[in-house]
Amino acid sequence: MTKTILIVEDNKQIMLNLDLILRLNDYQTYKAQNGVEALKLLETMDNPPDLILSDIMMPEMDGYDFFEKVSDNPNWFRIPFIFLTAKSDPEDVRFGKKLGVDDYIIKPFDNDDLLASIKGKLRRNKFQSTYSQKIGQKILDLLIKNLKPSLMKGEKEELVILIIDWDESFGPKITTIFPEKVDSSIDFDIIGTQLFQATVSVYGQTTDYDPQGLLLRIASINKDGYIYFDAIDDDEVRGGKRQFMLVALAPRINYLESLRIEEEFTELARNIRNGIEWKIEPYWKRMVEILMTDLIQS
Repeated sequence: MTKTILIVEDNKQIMLNLDLILRLNDYQTYKAQNGVEALKLLETMDNPPDLILSDIMMPEMDGYDFFEKVSDNPNWFRIPFIFLTAKSDPEDVRFGKKLGVDDYIIKPFDNDDLLASIKGKLRRNKFQSTYSQKIGQKILDLLIKNLKPSLMKGEKEELVILIIDWDESFGPKITTIFPEKVDSSIDFDIIGTQLFQATVSVYGQTTDYDPQGLLLRIASINKDGYIYFDAIDDDEVRGGKRQFMLVALAPRINYLESLRIEEEFTELARNIRNGIEWKIEPYWKRMVEILMTDLIQS
């Protein structure tokens, strides 16, 4: 399969030369004149390029800032990145390498050296990707091999969903418990407060964050809990956002089940934030099904 390379260069003559060299060596090329243009191009591509070749000194967004944006994006951060620049000062070279770029080639460059660097980076990236996939699959196979349904027949009522709001005056306050007929020996108000405090200790109590999920064991009631932490706009509270927490409690919740529960809570939280009418029972039923599914057969 033909490898693709994104060239980011504001000098038109150098761009043409690079494009010609790469195409003559069977690479497919994409071109951008600066970091801003390159980011827009990356966002429109169905598949990210196999390698990025970028100048540093460019208008609108230089190579350093462009590399930082690429590195911060989970879809792009694994792309091999080579700086191709006239900045030959040792401090510039060290700075570029400290950023984590894969190579730093000084202009004017030898074509064979450039092609050798590109070939080496592509080969190494292919090896790392293949190795990661093999290891990841082995770990997943071992996990699935040892996973059984967390709920057995007759244990459906063991799953409890809590919705907890943060009240400015009283602290965590349970607004929903489902099903309503639950184990009366458990003080859910105390458990809700403990879970809220535990989650705040991990993520902090702030009004500027992305939704977060946490799977933990609650020894005091011998149950696992999956906690989903979010916030809703509310001008009547300090900071303009009111925190809330969605909790699924069950005798056992394994990691893969927690990922599927997170999908349900993500939808429920979105409905809460947007003021969309919702009912808790359908979410509970789907989570029961998740916890009663034999993952070996799924």
